[in-house]
Amino acid sequence: MKNKSLIVLAVVAAVVIILIGTFVGSYNGLVNKQTNVDEKAATIQADLQRRNDLIPNLVTTVKGYATHEEDVFTAIADARSKLAGAGTIQEQSAANSAMDSALSRLLVVVENYPDLKANQSFIALQDTLEGTENRIKVSRVDYNEAAAVYNASIRKFPTVIIAGMFGFEKVDLFQAEAAAQEAPVVSF
Repeated sequence: MKNKSLIVLAVVAAVVIILIGTFVGSYNGLVNKQTNVDEKAATIQADLQRRNDLIPNLVTTVKGYATHEEDVFTAIADARSKLAGAGTIQEQSAANSAMDSALSRLLVVVENYPDLKANQSFIALQDTLEGTENRIKVSRVDYNEAAAVYNASIRKFPTVIIAGMFGFEKVDLFQAEAAAQEAPVVSF
């Protein structure tokens, strides 16, 4: 009789330990995945800020050659301020699209100034900006991958229970605005 009680007690204790271990492991896994998503979002912000910091130098260089292109410079200034004020992934995405459009228009303007295209300062800035654009693309892909893994995790059993208990919520993916699918129109 005593042996049966000990066996039942041992089985119950083993089940409780397994459940607690699963619970703790699932919770810690969600925390790690959420932290990874936050880190990737911060990387996007850092890359966007790097680009934002390069823009004034690029604009100043172009202004020296193309003084009558004020609307392009205004569009860039507006896009920079939107990007600086963006707080959420959606706001960053919209501001990023506006910046992409403004930069595209600026580069179209540059095509009309052969001396500018040959200017060493401009070439160096353009190369740095191109590298930064590549970093931004990689950062967005990394963020979206981490967000997809996290979003899938909070929907799977048994972590869906833990996610609901502790308020783990779905995160948004970084998506380009619909307007980013169209080439910017620049008229002279």
